Amino acid sequence: MYEILPCYGEEDGIYTARTHEVIIEEQYTIWVNGRKILNAMTSPTRLEEFVMGYLVTEGIISHCQEIDSLQIEGNQIRVLTIHRAHIRSGTKTVLSGCGGDSSYLDPARLPDITSDFHISGERIHETIKGILDSDLHRLTGGIHVVGLAGIDGVHTVAEDIGRHNALDRVIGYALQNDIDLSHCYAVISGRISSEMARKCLVANIPLIVSRGATTTLAIRLAQGKGLTIIGFVRGRKMNIYSHPERISGIEVSL
Repeated sequence: MYEILPCYGEEDGIYTARTHEVIIEEQYTIWVNGRKILNAMTSPTRLEEFVMGYLVTEGIISHCQEIDSLQIEGNQIRVLTIHRAHIRSGTKTVLSGCGGDSSYLDPARLPDITSDFHISGERIHETIKGILDSDLHRLTGGIHVVGLAGIDGVHTVAEDIGRHNALDRVIGYALQNDIDLSHCYAVISGRISSEMARKCLVANIPLIVSRGATTTLAIRLAQGKGLTIIGFVRGRKMNIYSHPERISGIEVSL
């Protein structure tokens, strides 16, 4: 996940040669049924989970069982699906800074959340501490962390240079392990953008939580589609921006 590279460090105006741990970034090209669909700048780990999660959140497949084969050769990832996949024209590029190409956001074409999931604020505070306590982040300062949790605890945690990629990884893990995403919530280290909200809607994840901020478009999308967004979970505080009825103890006034 990282390389130790030389650099010059400065402290109180004194410069010395030293080394530092630097997160690895690689480019991968994904092909589906012989057609190039994605150039992704991502961390070189858990690539099968990343691809499966990405294909589901892009609407190319609905479940990993629709994949006939998935081969990784160097930086080329080739997928064959059992049925003809629906692929929009063009090749996307997903950048490591999460500012690359994103899916066309048409709320009318996105599914509503279908879930009776509820959780306490206390459990959210406990879970976010454990998930976001990353040794790799402390070492390199260069990754995002995304976790997938349920009432009984944390299912998996993924680390990546891009938070979108990390979310795809935990979704892919859930698909591979038959985890019911309608009874899970995503915990992320970065900003909750409209693209992160969109991925949760497609995967039917009813709740997304961050220690950081969110955006107005993400909130509007979540309000209309049944997704709960919680931001600034720090210490004993949090902001619940949409569908607070999923949090135990809140009396929602109409």
